[in-house]
Amino acid sequence: MKGAWCLGAAMLAATTLALAAEIDGVASRVGFQLQTRWGQVLEGRFPTVHGEVGELPDGRRQVRLLLSTRDVEIVGHPGYTRFTRGGGFFEADHWPQVEFLSDAYAPALLQHGGALTGTLRIRGVRRREVFLIQPSGCDQPGIGCDVVATGSIRRSNYGMDRWKFAVSEDVRFSLRMRVRRDDGA
Repeated sequence: MKGAWCLGAAMLAATTLALAAEIDGVASRVGFQLQTRWGQVLEGRFPTVHGEVGELPDGRRQVRLLLSTRDVEIVGHPGYTRFTRGGGFFEADHWPQVEFLSDAYAPALLQHGGALTGTLRIRGVRRREVFLIQPSGCDQPGIGCDVVATGSIRRSNYGMDRWKFAVSEDVRFSLRMRVRRDDGA
């Protein structure tokens, strides 16, 4: 009976999270920076971005962002791209996605800026992380202008601990996100 109650509660929660908007994978940009031991800054990007922004019954929102590690690239550097997709970094053949699931947040966060907390999953490892949302430049963030966020992680926290002698521990993410509303806008 307890299992049936938990399943019922999960189904109720799923139905109360109304899909408010799909992340626009064409208009959104997710990038990251790595620095080599020799001071070279490597610009990475995730060309394939998916996800949605759901609206909770209390009016708060929650974002789920999925990034394909199979197409991740280091711009202008095919060798580093292979390294980034390989076993020492994202291990794309085994872990094809990076996922971020935010905590519930008030819509005003996108207008005024501030910390967006949530769970980041890379290589099967889940950790709490914080991304800083920049104050919006328009009345409808994500529709009329990009939602801009940044955040840094330590790659060894996610089992990406190869090549420490050549590539820095810190990975700095930058996101410029757009959404498509259900009404087709």
